[in-house]
Amino acid sequence: MRDILASTINPSARFNPSKLILNTQNILMGRRCTNLRSFRQIHAQLIISGVIHDDFIVNKVAELFGKSVEFVDYACNFWNKHGSFSNLLPFNTIIAGFAGGNRPEATVLVYRQLIRRGVLPDMYTFPAVLKSCRNFLGFAEGKQIHGVGVKMGFWCDLYVQNSVLHLYSACGQCSDASRVFDEMLVRDVVSWTSLISGYVRAGLFYDAIRVFFKMDVKPNIAAFISVLVACGRLGHVNLGTIIHGLILKHGFGMGLVVNNALLDMYVKCACLCEGKQLFNELPEIDIVSWTCMISGLVQCKAPEEALELFSAMQKSGVEPDKVILTSVLSACASLGALDYGRWVHEHTDRKGIKWDIHIGTAMVDMYAKCGCIELALQIFNGMSCRNVFTWNALLGGLAMHGHGHKALEHFDQMVRIGIRPNEVTFLSILTACCHSGLVDEGREYFYQMISHDYNLSPKLEHYGCMVDLLCRAGLLDEAQEIIRRMPMPPDVLIWGSLLSACKANENLLSHDVLDRLHELESEDSGVYVLLSNIYATNERWDAVSTMRRLMKEKGIRKTPGSSVIEVDGKAHEFIFGDTTHPQSEDIHALLYIFANLEHPEVHYSCPFLLGE
Repeated sequence: MRDILASTINPSARFNPSKLILNTQNILMGRRCTNLRSFRQIHAQLIISGVIHDDFIVNKVAELFGKSVEFVDYACNFWNKHGSFSNLLPFNTIIAGFAGGNRPEATVLVYRQLIRRGVLPDMYTFPAVLKSCRNFLGFAEGKQIHGVGVKMGFWCDLYVQNSVLHLYSACGQCSDASRVFDEMLVRDVVSWTSLISGYVRAGLFYDAIRVFFKMDVKPNIAAFISVLVACGRLGHVNLGTIIHGLILKHGFGMGLVVNNALLDMYVKCACLCEGKQLFNELPEIDIVSWTCMISGLVQCKAPEEALELFSAMQKSGVEPDKVILTSVLSACASLGALDYGRWVHEHTDRKGIKWDIHIGTAMVDMYAKCGCIELALQIFNGMSCRNVFTWNALLGGLAMHGHGHKALEHFDQMVRIGIRPNEVTFLSILTACCHSGLVDEGREYFYQMISHDYNLSPKLEHYGCMVDLLCRAGLLDEAQEIIRRMPMPPDVLIWGSLLSACKANENLLSHDVLDRLHELESEDSGVYVLLSNIYATNERWDAVSTMRRLMKEKGIRKTPGSSVIEVDGKAHEFIFGDTTHPQSEDIHALLYIFANLEHPEVHYSCPFLLGE
């Protein structure tokens, strides 16, 4: 570097400004000037040579400054000494460079330095600064710059208006964004898309769809993708299919981004057949495609398929990220696939994947639901940051496995540190009380939930827990009173709890309750069987016959029992009477051997061994 500068700027040589500027330009824009230390040497030679005030050189220096935030402070000092009040191009170049970098807040520093020097920004300055504020969600800073733009008369410029609109939308300030949009006399596709994406980002999906269908310009692909996201979150598959057709009609093609958005929409709407078909027909699959499909299968209660697809993804050579691993852990929790969950844990540590609150919560949930309470507590206590979902995962696991008192202790700890419980939290606590027979505590927490402290509205599941808790304790009259006071009709599970308790305690229900059960529209065979038994206890044989006839007419059969076991990381489900498992004969033969070893005095027959 020093030799190059020496040959370029030689006091004894004849001064050639054109050659000097050309060589300096090559140094500034080449790979040889990559850090602040290199530029300091160039800066010194520029001062000695006297070309420091050349507009061409100043503009090249500005381009260099805009490439790295390392130059922020130095850039401000540089313009204090050598900048020109009349030439705003270098300032705008630096601001635009910083706005697109990894430290966009540096743009505001340069902008404020510009204002302090008395230099007035122009119409090119504001969009770049507002873009920077959007990138670091600097709503307060952006609002100030918005005011300056209005006072300086640049508000009529469409690029400035769109920049303000995009800033407010990105920061979730939808009311401000809508007000800016309404004030615009001219709107282009960027204006409409900014407002639509802002509504989607804020979760106002109906508003996003409403604005989309009001567009008076041809939508771009970003608008289509945003409204597809809204359809998926709302579960409006019919509307999503219409948007799919509009994308094809407008000739945007089916690129990877569009396909991923459509895939996400279909799986969010629980249309797995359409989602699988689209996924299998994708000409190109990336990590987003795999994530949409795997997470969609988990959300649609198909954890086995999710794990199978995850295995296929690994075989394809795609490395899983935190989002996919979180979904896989949820699938393991649903299946009780402990070995698979442990592998995910080890893989995360082996690959050096940084834990965040999402993967930590999924890990706690997996271990807790698989019965490894100590491991779940160990991970939970080791997490530096926990939210209400993390606490819910732990409380749910404790409740599921009968650790009622421990669940209540952790709930009290959660409240003490200032975490506000939600409906899921109280559902876990009521479940813990139900499984541990804590009737008084269950009543207390139920009324605490609806008190002024939390003011939460119990859902059907909360009432179901209370009815189950009271029925298990034999308090059938109180359980029936809760059912009468429910703001919604009871479901099959609530009636099932009441019927099971009546049968166990040999209690008789009143005729009006039995008639309400008779009118219940359900496909659950258990309710019909229990109800038939209750009618038989009441000696209402005509009602027993009616129940059997209804089951026959509706094609309802008693649901066979099933069990799930994990072998070599794969979950196997066995249903009573089903012999379709590929190793069914071997399993029965082994069970036959075990049975005869345990009770040799009793003869067991095995149809597979006897050739039946």
